[in-house]
Amino acid sequence: MELSPTVREYLAQTNFPVLATINPNGTPQQSVIWYERVGDQILMNTRRGRRKDRNLVRDPRASLCFVDGYRYLTLLGEVELIADQAAAQADIRRLATRYNGPEKAEQQMQSQFSREERITIHFSIRRIDASGFD
Repeated sequence: MELSPTVREYLAQTNFPVLATINPNGTPQQSVIWYERVGDQILMNTRRGRRKDRNLVRDPRASLCFVDGYRYLTLLGEVELIADQAAAQADIRRLATRYNGPEKAEQQMQSQFSREERITIHFSIRRIDASGFD
C-alpha cells in the first residue's frame, strides 16, 4: 500500500508505536517498539522467544498504532520474520543508533544485543486508518 507524503514524513521521525499481535487465545498482546520505515514497509526487531515473536510465528497478522496528541495512525498488515543473524544484528544496531545515538547503541550492542538471537520483522501495510494527517 502506498503511503501519503504526510504519513511518510511522520514515519521518518523517531516515534514509539505500539505493536499489537494475537495471543494463542485470541486476545491482543501489545508492545512499544522501535521501528524504521523502509520504502512502504516498516522494519522492527526483537529478541527471539519474546511473546510478540512467538505470536507472529504462529499468526503473521499485526497492527501498529502511533499516537501524537489528537492525531493518530494505525497500520494493519502482515509480517515476514527474518532470522538471519547477520542481518538481524545489523538491523538492531541501526535501530539502536536511530533511537539512542551511536555511543549508547554501541554500548547496547556489546552488553545486550550481540549476545541475543535477534529477529527482524518486516511489516507490510495492508490498511491505514489515520486522523489529522491531511
